Amino acid sequence: MNEPDQRTVTLLEVAPRDGFQSIREPLPTGEKIAIIEMLVDAGVSRMELGSFVSPKAIPQMADMAEIAAHFRGETDCRMSVLIPNVKGALLALQNGFSDLVFVLSVSEAHNRNNVRQSVAQSLDQLRDVVRETSGSDVALRVDLATSFDCPFDGTVPLDDVRRVFAEAITIAPDAEFALCDTTGRADPMTVGRRFKTMMAEAPDTTVWAFHGHDTFGMGVANALYAYEAGVGIIESAAAGLGGCPFAPGATGNTATEDLHFAFEEGGVATGIDRAILLEAADRIAALPGGKTASHLREVPRGRAIASRPEGNRDAA
Repeated sequence: MNEPDQRTVTLLEVAPRDGFQSIREPLPTGEKIAIIEMLVDAGVSRMELGSFVSPKAIPQMADMAEIAAHFRGETDCRMSVLIPNVKGALLALQNGFSDLVFVLSVSEAHNRNNVRQSVAQSLDQLRDVVRETSGSDVALRVDLATSFDCPFDGTVPLDDVRRVFAEAITIAPDAEFALCDTTGRADPMTVGRRFKTMMAEAPDTTVWAFHGHDTFGMGVANALYAYEAGVGIIESAAAGLGGCPFAPGATGNTATEDLHFAFEEGGVATGIDRAILLEAADRIAALPGGKTASHLREVPRGRAIASRPEGNRDAA
């Protein structure tokens, strides 16, 4: 098992992709860029910048090329882009982005609703992406959506996750992998157990991430249990912006600022400035049409940004 440094965690910001795409009406490109710049200024070290998908499928991403051009060559933050297929991967490379995220669902029903393909067809798409980008300096992450629960079929059996992961890692042995709680229905104990099981069946070099939603109020707890299981990358969205359009009932992503508080107060460094992060979250919360949820933003700002003195923390 590839355990993270237990003194640090990476909060991978997904508001510019998973968050923005949840808003129906197109947002001004300049506003998107300004928010992304604020997140970088806050010290966010990894971020999903957006996705190279058909604007007919996700109109909010129609300006992806313009945003990509603005941030091409960014060195303070590792920026990735979501790609659904080979065409998306090639577009990403043409636009100067080689950090790619490929998403497929463990659940057949969700995969067909999300990308209009069977799981087997999506695995073939992953195979095509790996083949067509071979020789390029590509970093790939594979997000396994509905690794815990499906909005259409309910609880997803662990054996289904094991089966899809086993084939995916055979196709992309060097990829990062994320287990995604797409509906926010997972509980902390199940998250911890499921990660431990999957890590035991993966190569020691596999890097793991967790993507959660806060639909049932378990977002922070689930992330903490994933971290304790050995996951060093936690995906989140400032202000809790989001909600999968293909997962009925799923609310926003777990708020980055809530996770920042939980980890930093527990002595786990994120490298992010909480005050600037909260300013970015405020700006995101003001976007028309967005669905947000954050506990820390509701706390008086002075208390929210004040850190507990080291001497008041229990020794590790």
